[in-house]
Amino acid sequence: MTYFIHAEKFFLENKTEFGGYLEIDDHGKFGFYYPEEQKPDGKIIDYGDKWIAPGLVDTHIHGLADEDTMNSDWSGINKISESLLEAGVTSWLPTTITDSDERLIATCEKFAAHKGEETGAKIQGLHFEGPYFTEKHAGAENPKYMRDPSIDELRRYEKASAGMLIKMSMAPERNNAKEFVRQAVRDGITISLGHSASNYRDAMACVEAGATMFCHTYNGMDPMSQHSPNLLGAAFSARLVTDELICDGHHVLEPTIRTLIAAKGPEHICLVTDCIQAGLMPDGDYKLGELPVYVRDGMARLKSNNSLAGSILLLKQAVKNLVDWNVVTPEDAIMMASYVPARSINKLDCCGSIKPDKSADFIVLNKDMTLCETYVDGVSRYKNKEVR
Repeated sequence: MTYFIHAEKFFLENKTEFGGYLEIDDHGKFGFYYPEEQKPDGKIIDYGDKWIAPGLVDTHIHGLADEDTMNSDWSGINKISESLLEAGVTSWLPTTITDSDERLIATCEKFAAHKGEETGAKIQGLHFEGPYFTEKHAGAENPKYMRDPSIDELRRYEKASAGMLIKMSMAPERNNAKEFVRQAVRDGITISLGHSASNYRDAMACVEAGATMFCHTYNGMDPMSQHSPNLLGAAFSARLVTDELICDGHHVLEPTIRTLIAAKGPEHICLVTDCIQAGLMPDGDYKLGELPVYVRDGMARLKSNNSLAGSILLLKQAVKNLVDWNVVTPEDAIMMASYVPARSINKLDCCGSIKPDKSADFIVLNKDMTLCETYVDGVSRYKNKEVR
């Protein structure tokens, strides 16, 4: 049955509207937005002074709720999908880590075998973080599996994933990197550059070959100086690329976050979490792939060398952090966690904004940016009992 949402504010794709009514049709799709003076006939759900925003899109996440995208079976993957609704996320890309060819193929086959069966946040495709990285900036990735990009391997991953592989992160200084980028982009895959000690020239060669993103900007790359622009300089200066950013206050400090957003504009910043299985879990010991990790003080770190190992960040918190730090407006923070990530993976036709005929995946927020409720296909799927 068609119904209407009434609220104080609606974050539509091109404009933020105050008051009014948002149509949800009987197929679970968005209909029209009607201003306050055009009250429609029919069922109205009144959210009073709350705000309505598109469901968030996390394009870089390894796990949640003690489950891991590579190690968990399908029931565990679906648990991540369901748990993401608590984070305000309605679409996501399960993300791998650097691993053996056999393990990556098995992961592809697992998702292909259950394509479309998830019951929570929608899986829009797969993201390979690695294995084509540089040992110097391995971070929490296992250097023993790092290697040069291979189009033959790409073909096997594409086949095993039944076309679900739509994003890859890689280092531009690897042999044949720009040739690989060209082919992957031709196949419809978004290429993100990172975990790299690349110079500026090699990074920009990959950008001009078709790479359109930078992987968790600042993290896993050399610092920039006025005499060595390198990979980070490319992330700052390439005009039309999109930069991932982890806004937990640990991976990148607030002034440095502010600097990148000011340089690029919020329309070119994609908020990601890089969350691991420890998300939504208590402090303690966990794993990222084969590597032991401990969680304390809001951070996940490798036991071996204390390096940051992904995060326990939820995307709703990244949005709130940017607003609380007065870095951007609520409108831009939401755009950076919904429209921009959806656009970055060429999925704007099915997620990332509130627009007629798109799936009615949306969230209900308080004015302080805390999450009240998450809807998928026009159905309320999560309610925060602690927030009113």
